[in-house]
Amino acid sequence: MKKVITLLALLTIGFANAQAFKGKGDIKFQVGATFQEFATGVGSTVDFGIGENLSYGFAASYLLNTTTGDGTPKFTDRFDAKVRFNANIGSVLNISKKLDVYPGLDLGLRNFGGHLGARYFFTDGFGIFTEAGIPLAKYKTDAVGYDRFNNQFVFQIGASFNL
Repeated sequence: MKKVITLLALLTIGFANAQAFKGKGDIKFQVGATFQEFATGVGSTVDFGIGENLSYGFAASYLLNTTTGDGTPKFTDRFDAKVRFNANIGSVLNISKKLDVYPGLDLGLRNFGGHLGARYFFTDGFGIFTEAGIPLAKYKTDAVGYDRFNNQFVFQIGASFNL
């Protein structure tokens, strides 16, 4: 445990030139684990900077482990894809150049939703992220069984890369 804490401290202190969101032309790629009720999986996003504090992007997720329902869910039950729009407000909050906080909206195969995320960069190219998302308007308002997958509160955590 002491080695992990020491490594994290060195990474945090040693790479002071990292910047979380640079604005227009910036590209961020993220990959990580997704957690929701009765399912876990993998997800990835890519965001493209279009202004000083704005970005758009795409997200995809696939559920690997499900613990509810009769039978085995199909690929279409496990997969989701979204188009997203973010307001990158890390520089507005003026917390740290290494930290970007980004609320946003997304339009997916299952719903229209919102998300709130944060990414912290240790170096100019590598960081970590966390994100929480909720559906604001479901396409199937009476979603039951597998229709609830990718159509409920979801939490993500993983690695972020500056491309």
